[in-house]
Amino acid sequence: MQIQATEIEQEVRSFLTETFLFGSGEPLNDDTPLLGNVIDSQGVIELIVFVQERFGITVEDEEVTDNFASVKCTVAFIEGKLRRK
Repeated sequence: MQIQATEIEQEVRSFLTETFLFGSGEPLNDDTPLLGNVIDSQGVIELIVFVQERFGITVEDEEVTDNFASVKCTVAFIEGKLRRK
């Protein structure tokens, strides 16, 4: 069963909101830079662990920098990995 982009986005957004914004009603824009605004370097690691466990993909070290810059980038990265799986 193929997971839809909207499902991926909802799960990533939900994880970020609950884990780093503590359920805040603040809107999390698709293009908002995550690092420094929503998460710190430790948060990037937590996000990567979540993504790997939830979507069953492996994130290589060289894939981290640009692919986790925003919600939009993260969703696109996960979609690409799942398509190649």
